[in-house]
Amino acid sequence: MGKIAVALQQALTRRAATGSPGRTAGRPLARGDGWVVEDVVCTFGPGDRRFEERHAEVAIGVVVAGSFEYRSALGSVLLTPGSLLLGNTGESFECGHEHAAGDRCVAFRYAPDYFERLVADTGAPPLRSARHFGITRVPPLPESAALVARAASGLDPSTAVSWEELAVRVAARAVRLACGPLSRQSGLPPGAVRRVTQSVRAIEDRPGVHWTLGVLAAEAGLSPFHYLRTFCELTGVTPHQFILRARLREAATRLAQPRREARVIDIALDAGFRDISNFNRSFRAEFGAAPQGYARRGDRV
Repeated sequence: MGKIAVALQQALTRRAATGSPGRTAGRPLARGDGWVVEDVVCTFGPGDRRFEERHAEVAIGVVVAGSFEYRSALGSVLLTPGSLLLGNTGESFECGHEHAAGDRCVAFRYAPDYFERLVADTGAPPLRSARHFGITRVPPLPESAALVARAASGLDPSTAVSWEELAVRVAARAVRLACGPLSRQSGLPPGAVRRVTQSVRAIEDRPGVHWTLGVLAAEAGLSPFHYLRTFCELTGVTPHQFILRARLREAATRLAQPRREARVIDIALDAGFRDISNFNRSFRAEFGAAPQGYARRGDRV
């Protein structure tokens, strides 16, 4: 995802060069009464041991680069770019990178009382309790795409973001989506998980490549049927949907840059779209605005 993925890769390169252990580093972006936002870069990899952690507050992590396995009492899921991690106060969890190193997230954390008020204000059906998510992941979906892109673009210092407003919108959207028919991941063979995780990383690194189900399945060493089934179960979306949203996030992030020089058509072509009219239709369907309008809307997304 452009600069975002590059920053993660640089952190992984520094770790390899120095031989230092993997770590999770959080950089504060903003905070207020009852909420905080951090840029969290993790450099753990396949050789690192998992260890148990505990959420001190309600947590919503917007995954913007890399991937990782997340395990809690609610089950085990794969978190990929565009997805949301949902964590409950006091809940124990483990994160792992068994098949690929590193990830980067925009982490929103909420004091329980503050989050409870947000839940009440959304008018959404109640969670299992006012402070408790019943699932651990929202996959990449159109309903959260604009917020994911906005959080990602906010990592660029030249892009102005109202983090307080975004924190409220992210919480409200996560609550509504968590009340929908989202399923948990069931058990899958470790080899299939590893291969599909590598596919996810390849798509993220090069969203503009002409990916097809046949090519992805062949590279993963699986039949198209088994690849499609495994990919959907791991990520919550089909390969086509994942590729499309990876391309759209790439384009949206570049459009949000305040001093961009590239034309819309060049951004669309670089992201992997071969037809500008298809790009315009897809972009509007995903973000609720035409590309030029999205660039002007800025922080009102």
